[in-house]
Amino acid sequence: MNTRHPYLYVLTLLAGLTLPAAATQAAEDDHTAGQAGEHSEHSKDTDAGRHAGEEKHQENEVHLTEAQRKRLNLKVAQAERGSAEAIVRLPATLAFDADRVARIGPRLRAKVVKVVKDLGERVAAGEPVLIMDSVELGKAKAGYLTARARLNAEQANYNRERKLAAQDISSKAALLEAQARYHQARAELDAAVEELRLYGLSRESVEAIEAGGEIPLSRYVLTSPIAGVVQQRDVMPGQTVGPETSPIHVVDDSRLWVMIQAYERHIPALAPGQQVHLRLRALPDETFAGRVDWISRALDTDSRTLRLRATVANRQAMLRAGMFGTASIHVAEGGESALVPLGAVQTVEGKPTVFVPGNEPGAFRAVTVVLGRESGGQVEVIAGLHPGEQLVVAGAFDLKSVMTAGGRSAAHNH
Repeated sequence: MNTRHPYLYVLTLLAGLTLPAAATQAAEDDHTAGQAGEHSEHSKDTDAGRHAGEEKHQENEVHLTEAQRKRLNLKVAQAERGSAEAIVRLPATLAFDADRVARIGPRLRAKVVKVVKDLGERVAAGEPVLIMDSVELGKAKAGYLTARARLNAEQANYNRERKLAAQDISSKAALLEAQARYHQARAELDAAVEELRLYGLSRESVEAIEAGGEIPLSRYVLTSPIAGVVQQRDVMPGQTVGPETSPIHVVDDSRLWVMIQAYERHIPALAPGQQVHLRLRALPDETFAGRVDWISRALDTDSRTLRLRATVANRQAMLRAGMFGTASIHVAEGGESALVPLGAVQTVEGKPTVFVPGNEPGAFRAVTVVLGRESGGQVEVIAGLHPGEQLVVAGAFDLKSVMTAGGRSAAHNH
């Protein structure tokens, strides 16, 4: 908007407006001229009274085209329900829920053969994200197969010695020796299985080794422990990665954390379980509801603020971690008043006024209201507007300028 010449800006808008009051006046003049000889004094008085009523109605309403609405940067939203003293508004930032983030990496050194899931792709729990080769894992699998074969042999020998001992063909010493070798082989196999489990192989994967399903033995498939979306990929085929790395990050962003910064003066009023309504700069017409589920026990030493957290559902995947906004925390039970931004209330003819959408597209109507308490950039409307009703929350001052200038123009023509 041209702030140096605001009246020129308003006049420019007025040039494109359809002012029903002026149009009605012109139609009345033409009608009166054509029918002057047919009207009585009583009819003229009646027409004048009706015209005055129409003009008064039109002074409270203006019609704007879509282009004019965009030029004024009008924003319409619902009036909140609450009390000015019952709501605290604090800066907030969205972040991933740490319990819904999986940083995936190998538990031993391996070379990447294939990246199965790329950035932005969805992955189910247990689904592969990387296929790799590991010499170390291949040796561990070979050791498992050796231990399994030895156990089978020692078990067969032990069973044979038991039968021979039962027939007094074999000595008790030979039976005890066969039994000891069998138990040792069993322990070695258990150790080989545990080593593979430490490398991240499931019981099914271990069983597949013996069945010949793991070929080559060095093959290492890395899977996602959660369902979500690949958020980070720091790996490429042929790259060697180790247990100190987590090249794939999978996030479940169906719910996000709202990290809120409160000031010392707010501490006595804050408590877990309080309702939170989040509005974001990038999505000014949307509200996301949650509840406070954590409050820090210490202030940040640099900013002197207290961190608290709420969780909100990411409906229709509209939210992104890192978005900024304002969290409205209901620190007490709110009343039945409508709560609106201070900028939405304008003074028209000495009375507090808000602008609400009219019955026709592009129409806006001025409504006189009664105000209550004011706090944190919000004010209660205790009469004239109900909670949940639509009103202009941004651009109200410019809309008032257009409406009042249009009213003066119509009055001058009359």
